[in-house]
Amino acid sequence: MTTSPTLPTPAASDTPATPAPTDTRPKGRPSIAERKQTALPVLEQLATRYPHLFGAEFLPLKRGIFQDLLTRHPELFQRDDLKAALAFHARSTRYLQCVAAGKARHDLDGKAVEAVAPEHLAQALVELHRRRQARSQEDLLPKLRAQLSAAFEASGLSRQDFVERVQLKDEAMSALLDEALGDSAAKIARQEALVRAYEASGKSTREFADMYGVPERDVIKAALAHQRRAQASATAA
Repeated sequence: MTTSPTLPTPAASDTPATPAPTDTRPKGRPSIAERKQTALPVLEQLATRYPHLFGAEFLPLKRGIFQDLLTRHPELFQRDDLKAALAFHARSTRYLQCVAAGKARHDLDGKAVEAVAPEHLAQALVELHRRRQARSQEDLLPKLRAQLSAAFEASGLSRQDFVERVQLKDEAMSALLDEALGDSAAKIARQEALVRAYEASGKSTREFADMYGVPERDVIKAALAHQRRAQASATAA
């Protein structure tokens, strides 16, 4: 008889911060401790049956997985308890980390079915920053700015489309996003200028790099980024 794996108890960093001493929660709304008490038994069952999703490592979950679980296990999960457990799981730091890493969403069988939407990735990055900054004396905004810039570039969206999808409620975060997009715009402009010069030269990447005194890897990287942007624009059209 094999021992069923159990879900590790979330660390303190995996749960939202403890409420202030004065509890302003609406009457009847469960506390964090109460939600955790409800969620853990269900999450342990999920880790037993789906260790590839809820075990030692997490993966982003397919949208609609709540209904998939109810359909596959109608006798096992109570609707409200499962909903509460998945909500608790999705707010954990470890889950936000796998979303922010840009991993694909997976179904119950462990198959990658879709990419995480850019807005969900950005929201995960911002929330992780909030939690880390609360525990650090270091200014972590430059790191978040670079992460948001990278998320935009990886999305393949235009700046306008990205801004329309990524709606950050916090005014300071919205301003930071604008700065991050400005960083990307400057970087893309430099890459496009390098690619134009390279294509006009008729040289190999190595010959061009030697001629202009730039690392060959920068020329290749710029050319690949240009190609991805062109493909993304063609797909969008």
